[in-house]
Amino acid sequence: MTAASTEDGPAPARRVMVYGVTGSGKSTLAAELARVTELPGIAIDDLTWQPGWVPVGKDEQRRIIGEVCAQNSWILDHGYGSWLDLVNERVELIIGLDYPRWLSLGRLIRRTVGNALTKKPMCNGNVERLDRILAKDSIIRWHFHSFAKKRRRLRQWAADPDGPQVLLFSRPAQVERWLRAQVPGGVRS
Repeated sequence: MTAASTEDGPAPARRVMVYGVTGSGKSTLAAELARVTELPGIAIDDLTWQPGWVPVGKDEQRRIIGEVCAQNSWILDHGYGSWLDLVNERVELIIGLDYPRWLSLGRLIRRTVGNALTKKPMCNGNVERLDRILAKDSIIRWHFHSFAKKRRRLRQWAADPDGPQVLLFSRPAQVERWLRAQVPGGVRS
């Protein structure tokens, strides 16, 4: 993974954000990348949601994320718009999952329904509920609300020559090949 070059060769990125639309697989990729690179992985939902799906206040989120971003190394599994400026000040590499809607939405529906049926605990013990899947504030509705804005933001970052390096992936197979290349010997366990 190369974010910048030094006289001695590539300098590895130490501050990485995985960004994409809801359901694209950001958290899964960030966790795997943290495992492979041994950089600290930060699950943002654990910092922004309290038990009972109660959101952490915006000011408190900014304080928490500011502390995370002040560290020398991290892999974030996404960035919320209300504090994205804090991440952008320090990020060295953005991994953009720019997948088509059908793919990300399909993944999101499978994950959400599956987690509701199995009652799999998520951030801070929160559990998806079938009766909330299509509620006004559901994650599936959020996908439709935020999809275009997140894609546009990704593409703007990728086109900005003055910003951090952006690796923009349009298919999961591209991510898999790239991730294999991050592992010494190219083999993932």
